[in-house]
Amino acid sequence: MSSTSRTRLVAAAATTVLAALSLTACNSGTGTKVEGHAAGTSPSSAASSRATASPAPSGTTDSSATPRSSAAAGSSGTGSGGGAATSVSRMPAAKAPASSGNPVTCEGSTTRTVAAPLTRPVNHMLLTVTNTGSKSCYLYGYPAVRFGEAQAVPPVIEASQPQAVVTLAPGESGYASVNLSATDGSGANGYTAKSLTVYFQGRSGSGSVGTGAHPPLPAKGVYVDDSLKVTYWQQSMDDAVNW
Repeated sequence: MSSTSRTRLVAAAATTVLAALSLTACNSGTGTKVEGHAAGTSPSSAASSRATASPAPSGTTDSSATPRSSAAAGSSGTGSGGGAATSVSRMPAAKAPASSGNPVTCEGSTTRTVAAPLTRPVNHMLLTVTNTGSKSCYLYGYPAVRFGEAQAVPPVIEASQPQAVVTLAPGESGYASVNLSATDGSGANGYTAKSLTVYFQGRSGSGSVGTGAHPPLPAKGVYVDDSLKVTYWQQSMDDAVNW
């Protein structure tokens, strides 16, 4: 083989090698693209991955806001949970006044009693009892009065019994009149009393309850005899002085 032929043969071989190397490089590049797509490293896949991951911190924020949202609903009265809590918390406040307002029996420690002699009708005295307590009270029966050191309680005028028990709201007054002595002088065993105690009856009407009242009498005292008697407690002054 001549030197010229060998030169051409080497050149052809070199060209073939270069072509093979170039083809290998191209194949390698294509393989990288396919591998990258399979691994999800394309720009669109990366953006999708970031979008999927982003709700994690956002989800944390939403969960912490849920109690605040419920509380706001409760305060406005639109949330069922908040409404129930408000209703339960207010139940004891609604019941307290009803329980504390139950009427009690009127007696000396929760009332103020005034004894005032009357010019008309003559020989009469008006008892005024005012409720000074915080609860309504019942004036049961009639006043059991004791003038001076008297041992007996004067009788009641039965015809003066009202149709209902006298009830005094705080600040209100009830009344009874006392017939001190006979107007025609027919009474016996008269004397001048300078002190008075008023006792209050309970619901049963047997005996007194609580403490008595000690309203002052005029300095000269009042004259009483054995015709002494009292009326039942009355809701109005007019009903008391009619007897």
